[in-house]
Amino acid sequence: MEQEQYYVSLDDIIEKMKLTNLTPEIPTSGIHILQSDLNRPALQLAGFFDYFDAERVQIIGKVEATYIENLFLSERKAVFKRLFTSKIPCLVLSRMIEPLPDLLEIALETGVPILQSAMPTSYFQSELNMFLKSELAPRISIHGVLVDVYGEGVFITGESGIGKSETALELIKRGHRLVADDVVEIKKVSDDTLIGSSPDIIRHFIEVRGIGIVDCKTLFGVESVKEKQTIDLVIQLEDWNPEKEYERLGMSENYMEILGNNVVVHGIPIRPGRNLAIIVESAAINHRQKAMGYNAAVELNNRVTSNLERRSRERDAKAGK
Repeated sequence: MEQEQYYVSLDDIIEKMKLTNLTPEIPTSGIHILQSDLNRPALQLAGFFDYFDAERVQIIGKVEATYIENLFLSERKAVFKRLFTSKIPCLVLSRMIEPLPDLLEIALETGVPILQSAMPTSYFQSELNMFLKSELAPRISIHGVLVDVYGEGVFITGESGIGKSETALELIKRGHRLVADDVVEIKKVSDDTLIGSSPDIIRHFIEVRGIGIVDCKTLFGVESVKEKQTIDLVIQLEDWNPEKEYERLGMSENYMEILGNNVVVHGIPIRPGRNLAIIVESAAINHRQKAMGYNAAVELNNRVTSNLERRSRERDAKAGK
């Protein structure tokens, strides 16, 4: 199955980064950015175009601008001509650098937009890179509920009708925040980070069987919802099976693979009398403790081992007498 190709329109970048279009004659609506990586064309300005990736957004900072100003007019025009005919999507001038007349002339000839930013070059590059990485990240939609519990993103999964939304509703009543119900859109923004959000059409809504659709933002207030959240833990709800051996100590952890990232998963059996909201809260806090270096299961194991060793020494001492 071929992976869908995502893109960011240049208009979205102009709006997000508050850029000024210095070439309004050139239409930008049809220009799409396909790569999150950026390029400062220092080597290209010196005439080296081997391994040049023309699909990236090109950024000119103070160093590049100073170098350009010191070129002869003929050299400058030749460099600009070659750079712009490489079909770059746009050229951004940071620090409110004013473009040279010959730069604008060649840009209009080749149809390459020239944009301007007031940000320092490194800061602009970092901000734009983060924005593009998020927008162009691989993504997938998975059936489930995502809730922010004590700052931990808890992704609740399970068969339809098992009680995911009801658990989320109880968590919201207890002061936690809903991110998505029914469908969670997940983006892989790095090898360590997955970001979950809700499709726009069902954002802030939750379906509770027997009641219907509930608008959490309206019913419980704006503090009960959140736009997006990292996915730190998966809670997999399942029907209680008396023949199945469930985890009792938690010495080892199981993982679910999402977009190539491994996320800790806990299988929680459903049985009358179990308060799932409290269990989810405990799982979230326990997960945070482990991330901070404390593992209750390991601590208990160490205590048991120490106690056994102490008793063994006492028996040996008595036998020696």
